[in-house]
Amino acid sequence: MTLQDRILFPGFNGLLEIAVLAVAIYYILLFFQGTRGAQVLSGLAILYAALIALTYFFELDTLNWLIQRFTVYLSVALLIIFQPEIRRALAELGPRHLLGNHVAERSLVDALIDGVRRLTENKIGALIAVERGVSTAPYQGAGTPLDSQVTPELLATIFHPNTPLHDGGVIVRGSRLAYAGCVFPLSQKPELSRALGTRHRAAIGLSEETDAIVIVVSEETGSVSVAYKGRLRRGLEIDRLERFLANVLLRARVARGPQPSRLRRWIEYFRSPRQRQRAYNPAKAESHGA
Repeated sequence: MTLQDRILFPGFNGLLEIAVLAVAIYYILLFFQGTRGAQVLSGLAILYAALIALTYFFELDTLNWLIQRFTVYLSVALLIIFQPEIRRALAELGPRHLLGNHVAERSLVDALIDGVRRLTENKIGALIAVERGVSTAPYQGAGTPLDSQVTPELLATIFHPNTPLHDGGVIVRGSRLAYAGCVFPLSQKPELSRALGTRHRAAIGLSEETDAIVIVVSEETGSVSVAYKGRLRRGLEIDRLERFLANVLLRARVARGPQPSRLRRWIEYFRSPRQRQRAYNPAKAESHGA
């Protein structure tokens, strides 16, 4: 029997299963990339693989059997460890308002940008959370209900030093400023820089627990940061902040126009050079043909 006869090649069903598993693993790793769960997941995977390899090569059959049976309990532990990431993923899979009020969202972005610009010019610290799919109700208890229209003047007044509500954060729900003076949870990530203040840690903490967009203005430097999905983007210019808010809230590529999907980019890649030239330069191709 030759080596080729010993190798069993998967059929169509086998190839389909491999493709599905590869895509699932890729998107799981992509989702956990840059989060606290990524370090825990990589550590558990390395530890589990090392234990399996050691027990197999040294023929520790009893320990190998115990480790394999332990995977049942490990799945429960993973649900507990990755509870924030799983909750955020399920929230993103939930129903979305696909036909939202575009005009109201555009006016909200403009009001937030004008307000942040005023705060940065005067170096006034601020913490602004824009609620999306996951409710921020657990963090509204310590706040003051307002239910007011979002205006730059109102934001500047709330966060002005020595005012009663300037220490906490504000929550924007829909196109209304719902609560002010709220206390957000602090992030417990050990890798965070010690230079980050309470506002930045609170912004990251709320973005870990919900899918809210949290804007931070530093009162020391006037710099702008945005926390989203547990990640902090620091030192944003006003125009970059506007593009980011528009991309997330309006679901539109404001500066660059609509972008082709990944499938379309693959189709364009496998076209002939002449077809790609016509696809990306239609005006030039038409003039050349005329």
